[in-house]
Amino acid sequence: MAKQSGLGDNAYLGGYNLSGDVAALSTIRGGPAALDVTAIDKFAHERVGGLRSGEISFNTWFNDAAAGEHVALKGLPTADVQVMYCRGTALGNQAAAMVGKQVNYDWTRGADGSLQGAVQCLDNGYGLEWCRLLTPAPRTDLGATTGASVDDGAASAFGLSAYLQVLAWNGVDATVKIQESSDNGATDPFADVTGGGFAQITSTKAERIQTSLTLAVERYLRAVSITTGGFTSLVFAVAYNRHLTAVAY
Repeated sequence: MAKQSGLGDNAYLGGYNLSGDVAALSTIRGGPAALDVTAIDKFAHERVGGLRSGEISFNTWFNDAAAGEHVALKGLPTADVQVMYCRGTALGNQAAAMVGKQVNYDWTRGADGSLQGAVQCLDNGYGLEWCRLLTPAPRTDLGATTGASVDDGAASAFGLSAYLQVLAWNGVDATVKIQESSDNGATDPFADVTGGGFAQITSTKAERIQTSLTLAVERYLRAVSITTGGFTSLVFAVAYNRHLTAVAY
């Protein structure tokens, strides 16, 4: 990979595509707190990892259209929201995602006539996770679809977590699942990842799932959509975090 700009990025929150309204991502951060445990016989700091944290904060332009940012953000819900930032929109690109609280919705009207809001989202329960896109962001399925795979180069042994943003929907039902193969289906057919299925879709929504944290996950992954009652349009994005070391939530 090469150095990149931030051109062509996307941002989603709670099943809303805010990419056309977000002016800038002001903060994307995460990781464990550094706890100072320095003893008196040391000549430099000793630190151990503490609680994980995460934040995604952004500035937005005012838009009160039906699917605009004002509809998505004005409610200031006390319940969790899911936020996803996509560094580019191609399959396999990097994405930052987290479950958290939207803690503000603050506005500034500039002397030049500009109207810009500031939104801060702080993690709740899991911290911020850097993921890979398992779909183009977004992907549009017009019926049950098998997506292209992402090659992570090797299998892993500590499970995965995944994020779904359903941005538009028309139909009776659909379900999005993650499937795996050791050789991209050449001799090892793709099969469902245990614990890698999202809840059935009947409306726009956002969801985080997590497999067993001791689950072996094969090298290649893909996202598929299935249905029992049928659908005509499903616009969604999936990002996943393959755990490369043991983690605890």
